[in-house]
Amino acid sequence: MNILIYILLSSIAIFIAAYILPGVHLASYFTAVIVAVVLGIINSIIRPILFILTLPINILTLGLFTFVIMGALVMRTSAIVPGFKVDSFWWAMGFAIVLWIINSFLSKLEKY
Repeated sequence: MNILIYILLSSIAIFIAAYILPGVHLASYFTAVIVAVVLGIINSIIRPILFILTLPINILTLGLFTFVIMGALVMRTSAIVPGFKVDSFWWAMGFAIVLWIINSFLSKLEKY
């Protein structure tokens, strides 16, 4: 049951972030659900591997390279999911940051 709530909240966050950012295009709410599932899978499998491989760069940039990793994963998701398009890498990084902010806000609401 918790995973369904997580997918629902993530898809709402993706829908809001795509509405806010003009460089991110989303076809429908169902596409947002698919993006939430694919992004969750990519973040749980590929992100830790990339984070370990880029640990020296992350240490040098005081963790800011993590946003580059997140932007690359959003670009990979837009290549996989039809109906989800990100115009450039900078929009992907912005989308990742906005998504992170919205998800942190929604997760605080979930606790109450």
